[in-house]
Amino acid sequence: MLSEAKLSELKEKARQLRADILRMLAAAGSGHPGGSLSAADLLAYLYFYKMRHDPGNPNWRERDRFVLSKGHAAPVLYAALAEAGYFPKTDLDSLRKFGSHLQGHPDMKRTPGVEFSTGSLGQGLSAANGMALAARLDGIDNRVYVLLGDGECEEGQVWEAAMTSVHYRLNRLTAFLDYNRLQIDGNVEDVISFKDPGSRFKSFGWNVLECDGHDIVAIDQAMTAAEEYKEGPSLIILRTVKGKGVSFMENQAGWHGMAPKIEERDEGLKELGF
Repeated sequence: MLSEAKLSELKEKARQLRADILRMLAAAGSGHPGGSLSAADLLAYLYFYKMRHDPGNPNWRERDRFVLSKGHAAPVLYAALAEAGYFPKTDLDSLRKFGSHLQGHPDMKRTPGVEFSTGSLGQGLSAANGMALAARLDGIDNRVYVLLGDGECEEGQVWEAAMTSVHYRLNRLTAFLDYNRLQIDGNVEDVISFKDPGSRFKSFGWNVLECDGHDIVAIDQAMTAAEEYKEGPSLIILRTVKGKGVSFMENQAGWHGMAPKIEERDEGLKELGF
C-alpha cells in the first residue's frame, strides 16, 4: 500500500514529467504532447514505485520491462528515463534533433532504458508477449508492462496479440490502455468505434480492470488486483484526459501532434506550478 509520503513523491514526479514534456517539445518544435501528458501519472507510478529496474545497469537480466506501444508518446518515456537516471536530463533538450539519441519515436538501440523500438502502431503488445514468454522459459521472475493507445487499438495486430497473450496464459503481463478517447484525426468513436473496450478484451479472455488514470492510488489498487490474478494477462483501462495538466491542451485533438510555442510552454509551466 502506498504511504502518504510515497504518494506525495509520485504526484511530484508526475508534475515534473509534465513540465519536462513541455520543455523538450518546445525546444524541438515538434512532437506529441497530448498523449504524453495523459500518461504521466502511470509512468511516474511505474518507474518510481512499481517497476524493478536499475538505471546503472539497463540490461540487468532480472529487470521488469516496459513497452511504450504508442511510441509517439516518447516524450513522457524520455522524461521518466531521464528523471530515473538513465541519461542526463540535459539530453532532453536534444529531442528530435540531428544526432540525438532521443528520436521522435523510441529506439532500443540508441536510448538506455528503452526496451523496444516503437512507432508503427499496434506492435507493442506482440513484443511484450515475447518478453513475458521468454522470461517464463528462462525462469526469470519479472513482470512485463505495455501501454496501448485507444486509437492504436484500431490496428488488427493488437487483437492477434491479445489472443496470443491469453493462449499462453501470460499472467505476468499487464497491459494499460490510455483511454483518452482522442486520436490524431479526432474522436476515436468518429474514426472507428471503440466503445466498451473492457468487454472486447474480456471476450478474448483477459482479466479487465478499470480506474481513473490520473489517480495514483486507484492505479495502485488496480495493479494489486492484476498481480493477484494468476490465470492469464490483465488489462487496466485508464480513464484519462488527453493533454492532462495543461488546461488549453486538455481534451483537444489538435494537441495530439503539435508542439507548444515558447509562450504556450511558459503558460503551461505556470499552470503546473513551475
